[in-house]
Amino acid sequence: MNASDMDIIVVGTEDAIVMVEGGANFVPEKAVVDALVFGHESLQPLIKMQHELREKAGEPKVEFEPPAPRTDLVDLVASVCMNDLKKALTTKVKAERYDTLRSVKKATVEKILADNPEAEYAEKDLTKAYEELKYREMRSMILDQGVRVDGRGSKDIRNISCEVGILPRPHGSALFTRGETQAMVIVTLGTRYDEQKIEGLNEEEWRRFLLHYNFPPFSVGETKFLRGPGRREIGHGALARRGLEGVLPDQESFPYTVRIVSDILESNGSSSMATVCGSSLAMMQAGIPVSRAVGGIAMGLIKEGDKYAVLSDILGDEDHLGDMDFKVVGGEEGVSAIQMDNKVGGITGEILTEALEQARVGRIHILGEMNKAIAKPVEEISKYAPRIITIRIPVDRIKDVIGPGGKIIRSIVEQTGVKIDVEDDGRVLIASADMEAADEAVRLVRRYTQDVEVGKFYMGRVVKITDFGCFVEVLPGQEGLVHISPARRSPHQGRP
Repeated sequence: MNASDMDIIVVGTEDAIVMVEGGANFVPEKAVVDALVFGHESLQPLIKMQHELREKAGEPKVEFEPPAPRTDLVDLVASVCMNDLKKALTTKVKAERYDTLRSVKKATVEKILADNPEAEYAEKDLTKAYEELKYREMRSMILDQGVRVDGRGSKDIRNISCEVGILPRPHGSALFTRGETQAMVIVTLGTRYDEQKIEGLNEEEWRRFLLHYNFPPFSVGETKFLRGPGRREIGHGALARRGLEGVLPDQESFPYTVRIVSDILESNGSSSMATVCGSSLAMMQAGIPVSRAVGGIAMGLIKEGDKYAVLSDILGDEDHLGDMDFKVVGGEEGVSAIQMDNKVGGITGEILTEALEQARVGRIHILGEMNKAIAKPVEEISKYAPRIITIRIPVDRIKDVIGPGGKIIRSIVEQTGVKIDVEDDGRVLIASADMEAADEAVRLVRRYTQDVEVGKFYMGRVVKITDFGCFVEVLPGQEGLVHISPARRSPHQGRP
């Protein structure tokens, strides 16, 4: 796994891929398609085994047929509200569209019930019929007319706005807006003491790159209790972190712990991809020497029989009423993370290829808009961020820095107020927002680890006086004798 360019989970049936999630090392789109097809083919022996087990058990497969909508009620609702429904579906602003659709539904149901007081159907039956009509009409608009609910074509991306450094105090910040989806992203740089301990089932690890995604209710116009992270927060945060962690420098060249917090201020689809874009901008503004910019886009699919349309940068409605949600993260060179949910069968390799190519074109457009705000990392990290100075000492001198029971390292920390981390390979990491304190800590560490050099002058402390001279501590724990030779003895001095 350490040598692999891809780590992808593929879930599927005999004829379709149902779910995909994984990461990659910025690999070409064709390699991703080949991997998905290979994964689906590899599932077939397992599915065949399940059929054999069922046959041996002698139990028939339980058939399920979802209840079909009542065609007569759908036609009745259409005869009353079709024109108003079409106008409502083409309302570009999400809040206005939702309000209009609710008003049309309410007026339609009330009119039908008033005109048919003796009818056998109830309000809930008409509501279901209206939702079915809305589902069909939105899909028909896209497949037959090539028009989406906000007026875009299938490959069009919503308007994008990027701002960096909008908050003065955090170490890095960015505001990414795409249509009616907006993410406020904040980056904080910390030390090794800020790493997250992950206790897995089999092993324990420390994570130096953290990404937390928050989806407050107000982002979709709701009010509810604020509890701990749920399925959305955990899943979207993991996807964004997976797509971004590949651009971080190694720990030796950039010994910081990086924490990203993305707060979704408004959401109308693709909030996780807005998090990816905002995080990439904020990391550059924080001065993290990332290898490249990273963008994300959510693709959708409308499929009826052999007819289909692949949609770029989907809205919330297109996710809800569509057949696929395919999130693709990457740079200009390739893909770094993917996640797909499929609601229908028959998603072929050709459809996946088209979707990934369309995602590549859209992602490059998004990255171009991001580059207008910031194209490369800034030279210096924030003045509020801790400065981490790395020095190397001989491995056999580590004990001299730590001291008995940690006495020496504690005294350095108390004198300077810095944080010190000593690695087993002899690296000493000194972190402080105060450069004078950091420089003093470096001086002290070097004093405890350097050796006395011949011909060099030292200012020392006399620790003991004897008849033949005095002992002077020139370095911590290192004393030397200043001998009184006969040539230097005072004439008034007695015999040795």
